[in-house]
Parts: sequence; structure tokens; C-alpha cells
Amino acid sequence: MKTLMTSALPYANGPLHLGHLAGAYLPADIYARYKRLMGQEVLWVCGMDEHGAAITLRAKSEGISPQEIVDKYYALDKRCFEELGISFDYFHRTTAKLHHETSQDFFLKLAADDQFIVKSSEQYYDPEYKMFLADRYIKGTCPNCGHTEAFGDQCENCGKDLSPSELIDPVAVLSGAKPALKETKHWYFRLDKHEAWLKEWIGEGKLDGEQHHDAKAWKKHVVGQCMSWLDGGLQPRSITRDLDWGIPVPVEGAEGKVLYVWFDAPIGYISATKQWAKENGGDWEDWWKGEDSRLVHFIGKDNIVFHCIVFPSMLKAHGKYNLPVSVPANQFLNFEGDKFSKSRGWGIDLEGYLENFKEFPNHVDALRWALIRNLPEQQDADFTWDGFTEYHDKDLADKLGNFINRVTVLTHKYFGGSVPAHPGGEHNTAQTQVQSTVSSAVYKIGQDIDAYRFKDAATSFVELASFGNTYLQDAAPWTLYKANPDDPKIAETMFDCAQIAAALALTATPFIPFAAEKIRAVLNQIPANTGEWQLALDALANGQPLIPAGHILGEAGVLFPKIIDRKDDSRNQIIQRERDKMAVILAAKETELAEAGPSAADRPEAKPECTFDDFLKLDLRTATILTAEAVKKSSKLLHLTVDLGNEQRSVVSGIAKHFAPEEVIGKQVVCVTNLAPRKMAGVLSEAMILMAEDEAGKLVFVSPPEGFGNGWVVR
Repeated sequence: MKTLMTSALPYANGPLHLGHLAGAYLPADIYARYKRLMGQEVLWVCGMDEHGAAITLRAKSEGISPQEIVDKYYALDKRCFEELGISFDYFHRTTAKLHHETSQDFFLKLAADDQFIVKSSEQYYDPEYKMFLADRYIKGTCPNCGHTEAFGDQCENCGKDLSPSELIDPVAVLSGAKPALKETKHWYFRLDKHEAWLKEWIGEGKLDGEQHHDAKAWKKHVVGQCMSWLDGGLQPRSITRDLDWGIPVPVEGAEGKVLYVWFDAPIGYISATKQWAKENGGDWEDWWKGEDSRLVHFIGKDNIVFHCIVFPSMLKAHGKYNLPVSVPANQFLNFEGDKFSKSRGWGIDLEGYLENFKEFPNHVDALRWALIRNLPEQQDADFTWDGFTEYHDKDLADKLGNFINRVTVLTHKYFGGSVPAHPGGEHNTAQTQVQSTVSSAVYKIGQDIDAYRFKDAATSFVELASFGNTYLQDAAPWTLYKANPDDPKIAETMFDCAQIAAALALTATPFIPFAAEKIRAVLNQIPANTGEWQLALDALANGQPLIPAGHILGEAGVLFPKIIDRKDDSRNQIIQRERDKMAVILAAKETELAEAGPSAADRPEAKPECTFDDFLKLDLRTATILTAEAVKKSSKLLHLTVDLGNEQRSVVSGIAKHFAPEEVIGKQVVCVTNLAPRKMAGVLSEAMILMAEDEAGKLVFVSPPEGFGNGWVVR
């Protein structure tokens, strides 16, 4: 079975940041690399999304042509992806001639099959520029949050999807004039005709009466978002725009109109496959229409509707195309507790990381690993420099690098660098704990990757490295050698450790490919080839070694120099520069908010009405904080112990960026005591402390009067 993979086409109007990498590209790269190592046929296509109003706006603001904008970001993103080891099979672009032809042919086929309706409606028009205004050409006040810079398609402050007609006091972006309503004609895709089969396909995994995919294996947030749309009823969707940048609508009466970017962009997956086939002598239809091919879309959660509802409907309407068997959409990655924001300079883009960290050893794999360990697979996640440091030093340096180095050093010390023969014979090791553990780990890591559980796979990888260190430490061949240099247990230990090292070198490849090649070079192995993972599984199942006796190992040295190092602070200084940039941004924000003063409009919107009975379900009680300490795995959490009068409880509270542990001890607080206990960063939390937040984001305790007793009910 072949696997056709796609990743969301990055939009060519600005640099990509770490959140983009964690969403649609790094998980897909892990998956593609693993599939190739299993000897399976994979074709992974992507490319730049180079049409749309945002690109023309960017071009006008910079005084250059849209083509210059997309050329700039195509080159930038392609280079960043290559440096980060993102192993696309083909990276195309939607301004290519073949893509224009493919999109227009697709439109004409749907038109011939009566999949469109054409209707006129009033649309905003800029009287000064004499042009109809696409969504991004209009700004106004958001009806949901009151933000005055909302666009006609979305408010970037609250995230709500909008239409231009919903904006309060709209203005044309280019001229600043008040737009007028003027009649225009557009083509609408009959999405409503596809509602019934979409519900069955997404909800049950059935297509045309047959089981198409395992619906239970799809992520809950993917299915939930889709069913919410479907339950609301689908309507015909406009797929044309009045713009001068894009793919011309190929029918009479459509002069001055282009295909809407969300119609032509996913067709970019098809045109990329066509271009790959043209250059490599393949057949693109085998991948898109073959019975032995499966399609998987890797995206972020903001693209779920387009890849699970709109594009599948387009494919089915066209006919004979395969539909995706899975859309493993990730949630969002934030940066140090806040959304990435280019305007505020909050976060770090891929180009910035590659430039700023180029002196950092293994800088690409260090980033990949930190993101993998914290992927937003089921819920939004937060990238922090504390987490980056911890994952690098504890996982890569202390566990993986340390083990590989010790194995090579000891093998050279006791056996001249040659892997010793196992005293029981190489083919008798299947019964050993080591052989069994290695085999199970290699299998489980692969199974987790195959099921899109990349964080679980990474955890299993770390556990294998930990097992190697523990096994070597417990066996203590250095102690055995002092007592008897000929003790056969020394050879057994070093043979087994060589097998663990080989397994780690192989299974590291999807996660940290550059470091994996270094480790394999240390072990005197060539880079992992197609099918090697499957060969390793077969060898382990048959009790055969991954590295035979007599194989000569190289010398590792320090593979991952630690960030927190008393002798060398250079790597920590690189990170400290990033922290200093953050501090400047935060200080500027606090100054701006202080100067602006509080505003009623800044208050969060009121929550939906609830009943008095709902309120009574909460058990609110007074308490005093007895102890406080930082949570090791988080820069945001404090672990507290609170006195509730008749008992003490453990509480994990996200206040570490506002209070030092010593500041909160003795504070009187109000707690919600009847929430279900849950673990946060590995620490059990049995209650929640109430806090108030001001317009600057500063937290203060909700406290009873001084001297108030503990455990009393707050009504």
C-alpha cells in the first residue's frame, strides 16, 4: 500500500514560525521518514500557496509586485525547510503554469457536472480604487470583541470567523474610504449537496456503503469541529473573487474574477504530484486514484474544515479521486504563554532560529526534539526556553549522548573497539531481557508513529535510552574488570549495549535525523536506508544482532554539549539573548497598557448565562497557602499545599510568572475544592485557587479579610 502525504501549503506572505513547524511539517516528516525506513512507498508533496488578497496587500505595502513577494517567500521557506531536514519529495508552488492549468480544468469539470450555481449579490466596493473588495481588503470593528482592526474574514484579536457584512464601520484598507455596496456575480460550489455523505464518512468512516477508514482513530477535535459544521447545515460556498491576482476563472462572463484561494490551494497537492511525476517518470493518477494508495493530510486545526469538508467534497464531486483516510490535525503551539505575533515580535520564526542558533551544536535537532516532546497533538501547547533546555540536556545529552559515549569508550577500553561475541552465542540472545526490551521498543516506537502518536513515540525512545544507561550502570563492567578482566559478563554487557546503541541510532532517524547520522557514523554504520527499520524488526524477532560481533566501533566523544554547563556558558548565552528580547517586549507592553489606562472595552466578554443551581455546584472555601515550590517541568506552574481547615491539599497553579514561591506562603485565598483531581506536569492538583486578572495581565489573589479562618464556605 502506497501513502500519499500532503502538508498544508504555507502562505507566501511572511516567514514561518515554530508553531507552523510543529503543526503541519515536523509531524509529517517523522511519519514520512518512518514509512520509508519500513520500506513502504511514500510520496510527500507540498508547496507555496501564492494567491489571495493578503499577498496583494503585502505587495502594495512594500511597493513591489505580488510575484516578487511570492518569489521571496518561496525561496525563504524552501531553504528553511531544507535546513530543518523536512524531507518533502516535491515542493511546488501555485503560481506555476501546471497548477493554473490543473485548477482551471478542475473548475471546468465541476461546472460541467452542475456543481456550481451562479448568483449575484451586493459586495463592498472601493469608490476611490474602483475595485470590489475581497475579505482582506476591508477592516472594521469586530462585532464579537470590539477590536477595531478586524478583517472582513476574521478578527485576529478573538479569532472569530467573519464576513465583511458583519463588520461595524467598515473601511477600505487601501484608500481608507467608506466602501459602498455594489452588485457583483460569483460562482458558488454546491457544498450543500454533499452534507449527507460527509456526515457518514466523518462520523462513521463509511463511504459509498463501505468502510473507508477507522472513524474512532480520528482525533476527537477533528471530528468534533467537522460535525459542528455539518450539524449547522452546509450552504453553497463562493469560490470566486473579484481580484487581479490569482487564477482567472475560465468561463465567459467572469472577466476580472479569479478562483478563491481556498479553491485553488488544495488543488495544489494534485498539481505538485503531477509535476513530481513529470520530472520523475511516475504516474500521478496512481497516487490520487489508485486502489493501492492512501491519502493523509497533515495540517493545523485552523485548516480542518477545508481538508475534511470542502476539499473532500470537491474531490468526490470531480469523481474517482481517493479521499483522505486520516487528517491528523494538530492544535496550536503558543510561545512562552502567548500567541505568536509578528507585529509584536513575540515568538521566533524559522529563519530567525536558524540564524541565531547556527553556533549551537546540533541546533536543528535540538529544535526538532523540543517541539516533538511538546507537540500540540490533542490540545494547545506552549514552547518555552526552559522546556527547550530541559529536553536537550536531560534527554539528548544525559540519556542518549551519554549512553552512546560510554558504550564506545568501554568497548575500546576492554575490547579494542571491537564488539565482543556474546558468551551464549549471538543467536541465543532472543531470550535475554535486553533483546526482548530492544525488540519491544523498536516495535512500539514504530507503532506509535504509524498511529500519529509522535509524542508517545518520542517518550518510548527516551525510555530505551534510559534502559541502556540503567542496564550498563547495573552491570558495572568496570567493577567486573577490576576483579577479573576475563569475566564473560563484561563481553555479554558490551555486546548487549552495542545492540541498544544500534537500536537508538535507527529509531532516532525520524526524530533527529542529523544527530542520528552522527551516531550511526560513530557506530561505523552507513546512514539508515529504505527498509532498514523492517530489517531490524526481522533481525530482532529472529534473535539476530543489529551489530555483529567483531564490528569495530568509532569513538563518540560529547555528542550533545549541555546548555547548562558550569565550564562553558556559551550555549546558555544564546538562549539568554532570546530571553532578553522577550523581556524588552513584555516591558514595552506593560508600559503601553499603563499609559493607556484601563478601558471598559478591554474587559473580557461576559460568559453565557448559567442558572443559580449551576453556581451552587461549586464548593468555594477559604484556605491558607502553607508551602510553595516551582514545578520542575514547567516555567508557569507552582506546586502549593493549602490548609482547608480540616485537611491539606496539593494544588498546582499557573502563577509562577507572577509570584516567586516565597511570596505566596501564608497568603489567604479562596479555592474551588470539588473539581476532579488531575495531574499537571506530573504533579497532582486537588483544588483550584481563584485569581483576578487586570488589563495588563497581572494576577492578584481573591482573598478573604485578613485573619479569616480556613475551610469556610464562600457563597
